[in-house]
Amino acid sequence: MNLITDQILVDRAVSKSTKRLIPFLLLMYIMSFLDRANIGFVKQALQDSVGLSDASFAFGASIFFIAYVALEIPSNLAMHKVGARAWMCRIMVTWGIVSALTMFVKGPTSFYIIRILLGACEAGFFPGVVLYLTYWFPDHRRAKVMGLFYFGAPLAFIFGSPLSGLLLKMDGLAGLAGYQWMFLLQGLGATAVGIWAYFYLDNRPDNAKWLSDEEKRAISAELSKEQSAKLSHGPASITAALANPTILYFGLIYFLIQMGVSIVVFYLPTFIGKLLGTAPGLIVGLVVAIPWTCALIATFVVPRLAAQRRRLALFGAASMIVASLAMVASTGTSPILTVVAMCLAVAGLWAVQPIFWTMLTNYVGGIASVLGIALVGTIGNIGNFVSPNVKAWADMKFGSGVGGLLVLSIVVLVGGILIGLLHRSSQSAATFEGTGRAEGEMDGTHKRVGNA
Repeated sequence: MNLITDQILVDRAVSKSTKRLIPFLLLMYIMSFLDRANIGFVKQALQDSVGLSDASFAFGASIFFIAYVALEIPSNLAMHKVGARAWMCRIMVTWGIVSALTMFVKGPTSFYIIRILLGACEAGFFPGVVLYLTYWFPDHRRAKVMGLFYFGAPLAFIFGSPLSGLLLKMDGLAGLAGYQWMFLLQGLGATAVGIWAYFYLDNRPDNAKWLSDEEKRAISAELSKEQSAKLSHGPASITAALANPTILYFGLIYFLIQMGVSIVVFYLPTFIGKLLGTAPGLIVGLVVAIPWTCALIATFVVPRLAAQRRRLALFGAASMIVASLAMVASTGTSPILTVVAMCLAVAGLWAVQPIFWTMLTNYVGGIASVLGIALVGTIGNIGNFVSPNVKAWADMKFGSGVGGLLVLSIVVLVGGILIGLLHRSSQSAATFEGTGRAEGEMDGTHKRVGNA
């Protein structure tokens, strides 16, 4: 077949894969975020019911990431070996069950144990999805696809925050507290989606009955060609990936991103509740949904613009710098200014992430991508453990409830600068900004990407 026919087949395969896989992966990500972050919605309820202090809550929220970080690399290797369908099912079923068991927490010790177990069960989900997307989507399409996948977290909070608020209103029903109902129902929901995943997902294009033989051949050839190009300039083995300075540099950036993200995920409901002078509930949930709606819009628009302009690093840096400045502005006394600033902070922190992962997966390929993606996720998620404890320390050190937020705004600013420095590298221009065609090809205009 000629090149034009092959490209039409690739486009058809990508379009079918997007429609088939992304909505389901998005549902999985929504369940993931609900089960991981709903702890922030019941902070006050847990403190009142089981006597958790602020320090105990911060430690319990962050200890999740100890097991999560420790098992990310083994989890990605296991998924690569047994296939995404079985492994994603295992991850979701076990984390859903453990999340539901959070309803039985009786004090700090049981809270810590449940959080560690939850981290162990969920470990590998996100890097597994990032790796899975490289099996299906060429580099020049992945910024758009990653942007769509990242809708999961904003959607989880847009709809999940009011839902969590409503579930808390079930307090006393059947002798259970509202927070117990929330953990039970959301945990069982994740388990159900995990069982569904086993029957719905296909491991690779070759296994997809919904692709024609010609489409399978064309998309597999395109992906193989890209893998060969990555192996020619990036790490080609597990050992090389572990020692590769560029992968470690990406890990540092993701560490700084996640330090900012962690504060948003775990403390935004409480922050909004204090601003409104009320405990987390339906009203707080509706207000919390506003920043996440802004994040949804930013996640749709910014990665597309970055790919179209072939300036992934610059758009990523700008997103983090805006988030950093907005975090500072959110410490002001005006409620309206605070909400607007939080909207910009959440939007910036979410818009940068699909850009970040696109840059990384444009660089690493082959078996090294299995480890490289997981290694970056491992390093980054250490930031989720460090961040709540840094916040608690800074708040105490400076005697202010906003001390931690100001410290973490500096962390986010440094991360933005480090992403921006990638743009100065000649290698980043050729590799990180896109190895094949520009995003404009998604719309039918076939443009070659030159140096950024």
